[in-house]
Amino acid sequence: MESYILALDQGTTSSRAILFDRTGRIAGMGQHTFPQHYPRQGWVEHDPWEIWETQRQAAAEAISRLKDGKVAGIGVTNQRETTILWDKTTGQPVYNAIVWQCRRTAELCEELKHRGLTETVQAKTGLLIDAYFSATKIRWILDNVSGVREKAERGEILFGTVETWLIWLLTGEHVTDCSNASRTMLFDIHQLCWDEELCRALQIPMAILPRPVSNSEVYGYVKSGIRGLERLAGVPVCGAAGDQQAALFGQTCFEAGQAKNTYGTGCFTLINVGDKAVRSRAGLVTSVAWQVGGKTTYALEGSVFNGGSTIQWLRDELQLVDSAPECDRLAETVPDAGGVVVVPAFTGLGAPYWDMYARGAILGITRGTKRAHIARAVLESIAFQVTDLMLAMRQDAGCDITALRVDGGASVSDLLMQMQADLLRIPVDRPAMVETTAFGAAALAGLSCGVWSDLEELKTLRRSQRVFTARRVQSECDSDYRLWKRAVGRAGDWIEH
Repeated sequence: MESYILALDQGTTSSRAILFDRTGRIAGMGQHTFPQHYPRQGWVEHDPWEIWETQRQAAAEAISRLKDGKVAGIGVTNQRETTILWDKTTGQPVYNAIVWQCRRTAELCEELKHRGLTETVQAKTGLLIDAYFSATKIRWILDNVSGVREKAERGEILFGTVETWLIWLLTGEHVTDCSNASRTMLFDIHQLCWDEELCRALQIPMAILPRPVSNSEVYGYVKSGIRGLERLAGVPVCGAAGDQQAALFGQTCFEAGQAKNTYGTGCFTLINVGDKAVRSRAGLVTSVAWQVGGKTTYALEGSVFNGGSTIQWLRDELQLVDSAPECDRLAETVPDAGGVVVVPAFTGLGAPYWDMYARGAILGITRGTKRAHIARAVLESIAFQVTDLMLAMRQDAGCDITALRVDGGASVSDLLMQMQADLLRIPVDRPAMVETTAFGAAALAGLSCGVWSDLEELKTLRRSQRVFTARRVQSECDSDYRLWKRAVGRAGDWIEH
């Protein structure tokens, strides 16, 4: 009987489920979007029940395509850092999920820096103090939702990032994989455990934290009676990773020096740095990439807060285009951006700047500026931000990066991928199967339940669809990049604080 792996891919704007067969081919799929909630400027929330309900529906749709064969295991991948606290007994969330993009804890982060915690946080967690990570979001809920701190102190509250929430609802087990734990700002990435000193400094009771587990092992079995998922009762949930680490795994970047970028809502560039955590000097962060078969692999990561979301902004808020593909078509009607630079710092700037107070800007506008110039400048802004990350990576990793493997929604844009190859001067490799995040979760689950035997077998499943190489003259690209850096300087530190 044919064995399949079900990947649950819970993202920032939609929940998806994909069934993979042994060859890595997609055998079934479901996807549902869910609302974004913006209670105040700079705040972003999700309803945890909407996350669960859309993920459940997507999974039910994916497995409904399966006429014969069995689901051998389930892998989970998720939007990282997004923080949920819920009642241990009733399962009821005490507040909405605070999303990774949310900036409400910026002041608390400043306070932690003033208390001299920057060095401790980076040395232990590999991270920089920022509102992006989960720890200050947990603290905010404990401090601002009536009665929650008292219940947490009594051990009646559970915390989880999104994969923890989904695994708990599916199996009843309260666990988090090492890759997600390493994005909380509470996890010692060298000892692979929660850090008591940091929990004390942030006044977070350790009783609420899930048990850290590897990325490829059986966490529990799907409970019976889940509506639409009756066929999955008893199936092991046996692989999990945060979306960016899952994409690195799905791109089969198993060797040190191999890098990938995901062009999603944000852009996330990761490079495998091997079995030793490399400390960044260039504004990147260090995370656990994965722990498989007792071996831990680390990654350097740079995060761009607004990548594909900049194209959404052009479409939804400015209404300059009707669809993402139209942005490409419009941008191709002009040879360049006409001196226009867009800095999409809608929620501040991520790596390597880490400027919570930067805000978006459009610079270089003249009377001759057209819609097409702004569309082209939006695509260029994404490529420029990834270039920032890659240059920082070269500096930190101490090894040459010979190619960039790409995935995510905006990677379908040939124009954007060509811009990226021109700026980086290295091949940009787009795979034939672009669902690399979901496949990474599936691969981790498939390794632990025997669908795939080892990393070598997984490598044989990846194929390139197209490799982009530099075409433009380097001096022109360098000139454009210098203009970008000037524009970032103008947009930086915009909000008074």
